[in-house]
Amino acid sequence: MASSLSSRSILNASKSRAAWARSSRFSTTATKNSALKERLAQLIPQQLERVKAVRAEHGAKSFGEVKVDQLYGGMRGLPALIWDGSVLDADEGIRFRGKTIPECQELLPKAPGGSEPLPEGLFWLLLTGEVPTQEQVAELSKDWAARAAIPSFVEELLDRCPPTLHPMSQFSLAVTALNHDSAFAKAYQDGISKKEYWGPTFEDSMDLIAKLPNIAGRIYRNVFGQGKLPAIDPSKDYSHNLATLLGFGDNEGFVELMRLYITIHSDHEGGNVSAHTGKLVGSALSDPFLAFGASLNGLAGPLHGLANQEVLLWLRKMQNKIGENASDEAVKEYVWSTLKGGQVVPGYGHAVLRKTDPRYTAQREFALKHLPDDPMFKLVGQIYNLVPGILLEAGKAKNPWPNVDAHSGVLLTYYGLTQMQFYTVLFGVSRAFGVAAQLIWDRALGAPLERPKSYSTAAIEKIFANK
Repeated sequence: MASSLSSRSILNASKSRAAWARSSRFSTTATKNSALKERLAQLIPQQLERVKAVRAEHGAKSFGEVKVDQLYGGMRGLPALIWDGSVLDADEGIRFRGKTIPECQELLPKAPGGSEPLPEGLFWLLLTGEVPTQEQVAELSKDWAARAAIPSFVEELLDRCPPTLHPMSQFSLAVTALNHDSAFAKAYQDGISKKEYWGPTFEDSMDLIAKLPNIAGRIYRNVFGQGKLPAIDPSKDYSHNLATLLGFGDNEGFVELMRLYITIHSDHEGGNVSAHTGKLVGSALSDPFLAFGASLNGLAGPLHGLANQEVLLWLRKMQNKIGENASDEAVKEYVWSTLKGGQVVPGYGHAVLRKTDPRYTAQREFALKHLPDDPMFKLVGQIYNLVPGILLEAGKAKNPWPNVDAHSGVLLTYYGLTQMQFYTVLFGVSRAFGVAAQLIWDRALGAPLERPKSYSTAAIEKIFANK
């Protein structure tokens, strides 16, 4: 009897702790019923009916042809995912909920005196398909500022990391550790209805995005010795706070760059490594912190988010060898030496695009406005005029045009953020917007566990034997 009472007491105590954790978790200074969450709640039933209708009408139809080369070629071009936030067209470029980058720059709200779109507005667009008002964006800025603090144990975790540990490894470590306070993980453990999964997923996603500037700022200052981390300013927008945490808040040009940078790097449909990884891990009902931590590990690869660092290294090597203001012939000769050495020209070509990346164009226009005489920018422009022709002549690329990585490092360097190892962290902060928005919708629409079919080489040989 005593043993039974003891067990019951332990169970009751456990339930009490769980209840306290839930109430404690949601007693945040953030808005409890934000306008964004309320609007999303209105849209979910409509989208459920839309998906149901699409599946009823088109579910049995064939959608593309799978070729053996696609299986061996990294599933390149294989239509296999639903991703609502953005679609990438080979000739047109990226559209966020149907809107091009120039349209987003024109339509999305801006900070007072600013000319670049606020990422808060882009996140609202990704989630709802609607352009928010200035007031809605201002509320979102305040909500994220209120959620921005990171747990003390995560601070200690980062402070104990050796400065030799790559910033992306630290970033992934900290984001994964935020799982400790996941609203979704707690709600799932307590038996939440599947129809309600999206609610705590939304809360986790909002917390995730809100805390990234503090994490990024702490990593930057720990690794590169920039001093004590300042506090988040609830009166400032997300990009301004990020810039301040990095030590550049007084430079309005850098703040504007962050607004543009986060917006254009936020999403690039669902097939890229970081986006697909987040969706895949999230499909196992891992909470947003675990899912996005996995995304960051993919983004850290040299064929994905690390590419902007490779571009800048190549540009600096070129500049060191041929000098500033080099002739077109000198640049051509260096490019040819790169190709003949069995290397690629970093920042050129793309898995999907067959034109100049609109994200490159947006950054080029920013540079023409803010730093037209910068020697490195001039070199980037010179390369832009020369490299596509060289690549076509060499037969080295289906797409000889520049991608987003060909430009971003030059802009960051101009404003004094010269630590290339940190660049992918900024990419990661941006990519959270797209991954989180899709994960919320996956939970709202009841997306299943992803489980594609795989084949061995022997199985392929058997399938096509005597055919």
